[in-house]
Order: sequence, then C-alpha cells, then structure tokens
Amino acid sequence: MSEQQGLIQIYYGDGKGKTTAAFGLAFRCAGWGRKVVVAQFLKNGASGEVKAAQRFPELTVLRTKDIHKFTFQMDEEEKAATAVNCQELFRQAVALAADQQARLLVMDEAVDAACGFLPMDELCAFLDNKPEALEVVITGHSLPRELADRADYISHVQKEKHPYDKGVMARKEIEF
Repeated sequence: MSEQQGLIQIYYGDGKGKTTAAFGLAFRCAGWGRKVVVAQFLKNGASGEVKAAQRFPELTVLRTKDIHKFTFQMDEEEKAATAVNCQELFRQAVALAADQQARLLVMDEAVDAACGFLPMDELCAFLDNKPEALEVVITGHSLPRELADRADYISHVQKEKHPYDKGVMARKEIEF
C-alpha cells in the first residue's frame, strides 16, 4: 500500500469528539497544503471548527441547508426536504473533492444521514469507487454493517460521562 493510498475511516458512537477528531485530521491535511472537503450533514449552526476552517484556503466546508431542529423533531415534510438537501450536499461534496483532487473528504454525520436522508447504496457505491488517493472520514452515532465492511479504520467513541446528562447544554468554544 502506498503512502498516498486513500483509506476509509469511521468515527462513531455516542461519545463526544467524533467531529473534533475529523476536523483535526482536516486541519492536519490542510496544514500540509493539501485540498480538503468537509461536508457536514444535518448541521448548519455556528461552530468554532467552521470558523477556524475559513482560515485555511485549502479547506472547504459544505453544510446541509435549512436544518433548524433535530431530525426526531421534524415532521414528514421537513424530513423529505432534509433528504433532498442531504443528497444534494453529498453529490456536491463528492464532485468538489474530485474537481479539486482533494486528499481528504470528511463526511460528518453521514452515518446518521444515511439512516433515512441519504441512500446507503449511493454512499456505498461512492466508497467502492472513490479516487484511489482520496482519504474518506465518516462520522455518526451508529455503525451500519455496510460501512463497517468497507472501512480501514473504525474508532468507537463511547460516552462514559457527559455534562448533558446533568442538564448542561453545549457550550460555545468548547462543544461548538
């Protein structure tokens, strides 16, 4: 396997740090002057990592449009619109990564998007035929067998204790 071989990494679980780890890898790659595309599914709120990414010309962040609530709070019409937006975001990210000959494509929360908003078969077909040198990172809460079978790295981030359990909400500069 060559040094430039692109592998597939999955960070999943109920613990804090999956997006943070993915952005850490994105900053590392951009720090070496390589192109990076980050697609954030099911997220569009303000975050420090997106603000930091704007400082790197090599790093492009794309986000789902019109997300105003958690998916479990959405009605059927909102879920249908979110599915269209997730599919558009996926296709845009894949096309941009190919166009820019990106070294890294991060698909943050793609596992969760693939559970009802992004066709799993489309995601798997991309992984099966991705450019050879493209590293792909996928994050989410669960680990579907279809993705596990394709992954080279799997990191399970498990919560043991979290301030949210005591009612402490996400804090600016720390959790977002």
